[in-house]
Formats: sequence, structure tokens, C-alpha cells
Amino acid sequence: MGRGLHGLQAAGMVGAGLRAAARLWLPCRGHGRPRAASSSPSCPGCGPPGPGSHCPGAPRSAPTPEPASGADLSAYLWARYQDMRRLVHDLLPPEVCSLLNPAAIYANNEISLHDVEVYGFDYDYTLAQYADSLHPEIFSAARDILIEHYKYPESIRKYDYNPSFAIRGLHYDIQKSLLMKIDAFHYVQLGTAYRGLQPVPDEEVIDLYGGTQHIPLYQMSDFYGKGPSIKQFMDIFSLPEMALLSCVVDHFLGHGLEFDQAHLYKDVTDAIRDVHVKGLMYQWIEQDMEKYILRGDETFAVLSRLVDHGKQLFLITNSPFSFVDKGMRHMVGPDWRQLFDVVIVQADKPSFFTDPRKPFRKLDEKGSLQWDRITRLEKGKIYRQGNLFDFLRLTEWRGPRVLYFGDHLYSDLADLMLRHGWRTGAIIPELEREIRIINTEQYMHSLTWQQALTGLLERMQTYQDAESRQVLAAWLKERQELRCITKALFNAQFGSIFRTFHNPTYFSRRLVRFSDLYMASLSCLLNYRVDFTFYPRRTPLQHEAPLWMDQLCTGCMKTPFLSDMAHIR
Repeated sequence: MGRGLHGLQAAGMVGAGLRAAARLWLPCRGHGRPRAASSSPSCPGCGPPGPGSHCPGAPRSAPTPEPASGADLSAYLWARYQDMRRLVHDLLPPEVCSLLNPAAIYANNEISLHDVEVYGFDYDYTLAQYADSLHPEIFSAARDILIEHYKYPESIRKYDYNPSFAIRGLHYDIQKSLLMKIDAFHYVQLGTAYRGLQPVPDEEVIDLYGGTQHIPLYQMSDFYGKGPSIKQFMDIFSLPEMALLSCVVDHFLGHGLEFDQAHLYKDVTDAIRDVHVKGLMYQWIEQDMEKYILRGDETFAVLSRLVDHGKQLFLITNSPFSFVDKGMRHMVGPDWRQLFDVVIVQADKPSFFTDPRKPFRKLDEKGSLQWDRITRLEKGKIYRQGNLFDFLRLTEWRGPRVLYFGDHLYSDLADLMLRHGWRTGAIIPELEREIRIINTEQYMHSLTWQQALTGLLERMQTYQDAESRQVLAAWLKERQELRCITKALFNAQFGSIFRTFHNPTYFSRRLVRFSDLYMASLSCLLNYRVDFTFYPRRTPLQHEAPLWMDQLCTGCMKTPFLSDMAHIR
């Protein structure tokens, strides 16, 4: 993973703050015990997971030397546990919280804005940020379409939209009616699989997939996140879709009604599509732009600033001209088209990037199609459909001097980065909230102790007598409880969109693969000079990290640790 992933940056900051541990915990040869430890009475003992607490039954003892053969290993392990709790508590500086800036831009790849001459933008959730209050409207309208047009039971009208249920990036297994979170290695995160609104036991999930949590690549997705039976929900508009899908499944299961999973999935998907195709969503936004469109003044500031510095701008969106025109007039003003060198609406992404057969068509001032052949793309004019190949031929905007921003990793960014060499920027509105959670003291302390406890488990697993195994089991239980607490800080059902317990999510993997930069909103550009260079931090691979925080806290490094394992060879 690139160091640009903000969670890894936070971990790096914590690690930097804990390097002082090297002065206190110098590993002894062979066993990695501390030569000297600075203890503090500020870690008294019992309490909930976090600073100052310990597993039930842990004796409160001071650091002790390694026990002789036959001595009480259980007491020794608990003493090491308490030593580590004190160390973590003492070495976690107060200023470690609020280190991450929600308005920052995070880099997966090195990129200098000085080299970028052309900026491109999607419209929905990129130039125009929408309020979350739009989601209940989409949910309710699609629910009513299911009842009135698809003849679904009237009783599903009792379901309302729950904004706290789903997160972006989840996968849905159509044949199993299973909504779940999958990590970068294609493993289902246990505890995050739901059928309807009810969690599915871990044992059942493993049984459903042939005795494993792993889902093969051919089942998961094609290049655009759609496999033969599993779909990934990647855009923000999919939040009400996941909620409605879960509610309808919940109703059918709760009332013992037989249904075909594929038909139900298609009906819900079509109902959500109808909300867009019939223009209902466009009508709501147009009727109350103050309510639904956010940060319009900041969008205007970003575009004006780029133009003032001689940058060329273009817009490629799937939305219709009348809708885009009204939104841009609201945010930028009646002369908004003068900021853009090229404007393309109803582009039909992602096929716009891959299918060279669709020609551009010009629209007149009223939005009516013209029949003349397009030989050049003119500033101030509006074009419909077309394809990227003609776009590149007519503009000669190629390669890394073009930076395109969008919110959908597949439809907006994947082809541009992998096939055409453009630089890409992902707009991830959820990033702002997640960073605010990461910056809390509760999250930072929970994560730090969780990492340290993991290191202690790795270090002390050489003790395999009956009493030691009981201690290790207690630590494993506490570690799992800490993981669940950390997960629930983001979302009670599915946790963070960026991480499973310890691995990046499949969403994060795609984010790093398809975007050079990512940020919460386009307005983050206002915090940087137009010639700013973004440098991703070097991410330590597992074999490259000599000062992992948990190793410092347990008083051991990887290589000395191997000497304790010599007996298994």
C-alpha cells in the first residue's frame, strides 16, 4: 500500500512519537527483555480497554527478570503485560491526537502540480458535493417504485432509510443475498456479513464459501467491480441502494416469503436507476439547491484560481446539460462555461473511455442536438456523448500533464490511469469524517494498545505450558474486543471504508491503484500552491521496518526473536 493511505500516515506519526522507547527499552540478547524501564503510577490497573486497563485476573506486578525453569510463567507474562501498558501510556504524547488534517490531500504517487497543464472534472460529487439528506429521498422514491410499479408488498413501505447502516465499497453476493466487507486479499471480514438487516454468523459465512473466508477473484469482480454473482458498491449514490436492498430482503425473510435472489436484486437496482433516469433526483436538487448542494463557493474558488494561473479546464459528466447548467449557475454564475475549454455531458462513462464508436454531438443553447460533424471542440460550447479517443485527437491533451478528478474509482479513474496515463484525483467525502475519528483520543489509544498487544502475543507465544496458554488466550480475547471497539467507532456494522481489522479493504486497494491523489473534496486544492509537489511517504514493507512500534514496546526486534524459535527447527 502506498504511504498516502492516511491510516498508515497516522500509524507512522504514532511510531515517530514512540521512538523515545528506544531509550527506555533496549533489547537484551536472546530474550529481548528491557534493561531499564521507566514506570509510571498513572497506569493503575483495572478499567475498560485503553490506557490504564488490563485483562481480568492480571496481577499488578512490577517488571521481573525472566523466570527460572519451573517458575510461575503466568505471573511473568502478566508482569510483562503491565510493563507494556505503562510504556505505551507514558510514550503516547498528548499531541498525537489531531495530527491528521481532514482538509489535506493525500498522495499515493508522487505528482507535481507544476507539471499539470490541464484539469478535468466529473460533476456529481466532484464539482457538486451533495448533502446526505439526498439519500433518504432516493431510498423512499425507489421503495415506492418497487411497490407501485413492480408490485412488491405494500408493507415494505414501513422501512425508512438508515444512514448508519451501510458504507461505500461493500460487496453483495446476489445468489446468497449477502452484503459484506472484503479486504484487499479477497477475504471476508468476519462480523461484517449481513443478510437483510441481520448479521450472519461467522461459521455460516465460512460454510457458504466452502470452508473459507476467501472469495476467488473470478467471482468477485471484473475490471469495473462487477463479477458474475458479486457486485461492489463503489459510488456514494449506492448507499441508499444497499439500504433498500437490505430492507427488502429483511422483509421477505422475516415474513417467510420465497423469492428469487437475482430477480429481487435486479428489481431494486432498476428501481434505483429509475430515480435517476426519470429525473426525480435532478428535480429535487434543482428545486432546492441551497439545501442539497454544498461548498458551491469553494468550487468556484478552485476553478477561478486554476484559470487565473493559466490552466485549461474541461468537464466530462454523465449528467444531462440542463441539470449541470442549473447547478453550475448556482455555484459559479451564469458565465460558468467561460471557465471551461471543453464541456461534455451525458458522456456514458465508463464506455466513454473505452468505446471509440460513439461520435460527439453538439448541443445548442436550449440543449437540442445538432447534426453537424464535429471537427474541433470549442470553448463555451456543449457536447454530448463522444469518446476519449476522439477527445485526445481533437485536444492533444495526453499523458501526465492532465489531472482528472472524480468520485467513482472505476467509472471515472481506472481507465484514465491504467490505459491512458493521465494523473487522477479521487474525491472521497467520507474521508473527512474518518479522519476526525482517527484524531480522537479514544481511537489513538485503542489502536496503539492493540498494536502493542499484538506484538506481545507474537513475542510470548514461545511459552506453551498450560498456564501460559491461558494468559495468551486472554490476550487474544482482549485483542479481538479492541478490534471490535475500533471498528464500531466508524460504523457499527461494517467499520471503516478503508480498513478491515488490520488489512486495507478492497476499496482501499482500488483507491491506491487508480488514484495519484485523494481528498475529501475539491476544495482541498485551495490549501496548496498550484505548483505544489505531493510526495508520498515511503511505506515500510514487513521486512523493512526495524522500529515497528509494537516491537519497541515488547522490547524485541525481529532478528533476536528468531533465537527463541530455534527449538522448532
